[in-house]
Amino acid sequence: MAGPLNGVRVIEMAGMGPGPFCGMLLADMGAEVVRIARKAPAGRPVAELFDPALDILNRSRHTVTLDLKLPEDIDAALALIAQADVLIEGFRPGVMERLGLGPQVCLARQPRLVYGRMTGWGQHGALAHAVGHDINYLALSGALHAIGGAGQPMPPLNLVADCGGGAMLLALGVLAARLHASQTGCGQVVDAAMTDGSAVLSSLFYGLAASGLWSDRRGGNLLDGSKPFYRCYECADGRYVAVGALEPAFFAQLLAGLGLEAGRFPQLDPSGWAAMTDAFAEVFATRSRDDWAAVFAGTDACVTPVLAFGEAPSDPHNAARQTFVSVDGVVQPAPA
Repeated sequence: MAGPLNGVRVIEMAGMGPGPFCGMLLADMGAEVVRIARKAPAGRPVAELFDPALDILNRSRHTVTLDLKLPEDIDAALALIAQADVLIEGFRPGVMERLGLGPQVCLARQPRLVYGRMTGWGQHGALAHAVGHDINYLALSGALHAIGGAGQPMPPLNLVADCGGGAMLLALGVLAARLHASQTGCGQVVDAAMTDGSAVLSSLFYGLAASGLWSDRRGGNLLDGSKPFYRCYECADGRYVAVGALEPAFFAQLLAGLGLEAGRFPQLDPSGWAAMTDAFAEVFATRSRDDWAAVFAGTDACVTPVLAFGEAPSDPHNAARQTFVSVDGVVQPAPA
């Protein structure tokens, strides 16, 4: 089946992290994406860190390898860009301009081009030219402070700044600008900064804080794993279940599944939360993770097994939705 972006041509300047993830999202939706990879001295594209067959983020598109220090290869890149609808790049500010591939040059060749720029800090600001990684962008947005237990903040892999606040916001901005270009014939530059995106993803919590419903004390809020009815518990086999019984009706089913009397623990009484946590931990530790999954199957207790990457593809629900696919023997998340 042709995806909704069938017919849209995208040039992706090969890089690492959120840029390739954005390119994958667009390609998964049916766009024709061509990666321009820089040629390393040995002839291998610079962005390839391991076997290309295992590089899931670079699936579903073609790669052209160019030496962007050569005028003729710059001309080749501009020729590809002139035929494109979208360009995405993830270099530090000024790199594309120094290569002769900045927005002014490219938009002169293709006035309806959407020029998507992905950086950690954005194209301007005090930190625009500073280096950084996901953990740094997440820290400056305020989001990292809220993640983790009562001890130190804990970076949630690179899911929030790189992938969510970075690549997905870039994809949204690019598609919005593409819609505008299709209506007006005028392209534009999309400045996607991972710090900005991380802040946007935190909007709910800024609102809760303004309402007095969220505190700066990490490990003391409703959704940060500090409440006994919204956290993970270790089971007898050393694996974990996730409990999300926020609503009273769901909490009642959690107690029933654990074999605890309904009135023993008033859900919203903070004075009883420590004892509740201890009781839940003690009961969950008596059975294996999969035993508990069977106990709570078909209930509204909001209890699910915590699956490892190697387990998730074979989960019956994921299998029914074809959430994962195998391509050339490599199991990977399917286009969503």
